[in-house]
Amino acid sequence: MKPLHLVAVVAGLSQPSSTRLLADRLTTAAKDHLADAGRPVEIEVIELRELATAIAQNMVTGFPSPDLRAALESVTGADGLIAVTPVFTASYSGLFKSFFDVLDKDALVDKPVLIAATGGTARHSLVLDHALRPLFGYLRAIVVPTGVYAASADWGAAGDERTDGLGGRIDRAAGQLARAVGGAPSEPQVEVDEVVPFAQQLAAVRAG
Repeated sequence: MKPLHLVAVVAGLSQPSSTRLLADRLTTAAKDHLADAGRPVEIEVIELRELATAIAQNMVTGFPSPDLRAALESVTGADGLIAVTPVFTASYSGLFKSFFDVLDKDALVDKPVLIAATGGTARHSLVLDHALRPLFGYLRAIVVPTGVYAASADWGAAGDERTDGLGGRIDRAAGQLARAVGGAPSEPQVEVDEVVPFAQQLAAVRAG
């Protein structure tokens, strides 16, 4: 069986970085879900910090360097994508956006994408829905329902009765990506009670 190819695009600037750490945990979780389904997978990580100069030159000249071309081709040919950015000024980083600006506009059509971000405080968590999800929606990717935001306080936190901890969110998002690329079984269907229209319920009450 041909291995699936998952690519993680990481826009962290420091080394090591929490952005890379989150990407590694997401790729490991996705690989585990696919392994449980008997699907082999190859993981490739693209560190945008190593391509920063090439990305800037490509935006000016229109011609990618060999390393940047290889990265763009990897993303285009991937079965699924994990995109992780640090939050700068309440949005994705300029380096992250620039990479997807030089990517071919049709490269992500119908491609499953897991979005994730890191930041100092939880107040930036809406970046997933007001910045990242619209970006990949515009590129016509299939964005999995669960995005993962990790604030500094989230590392090692277990969550509470209302909110999953970081580990739970990572596992759920990775499972959704694994199913989206066709490498894991669907979640079991939850049995839902039959819905009785309100007018019918009201008629029964009056009759009683």
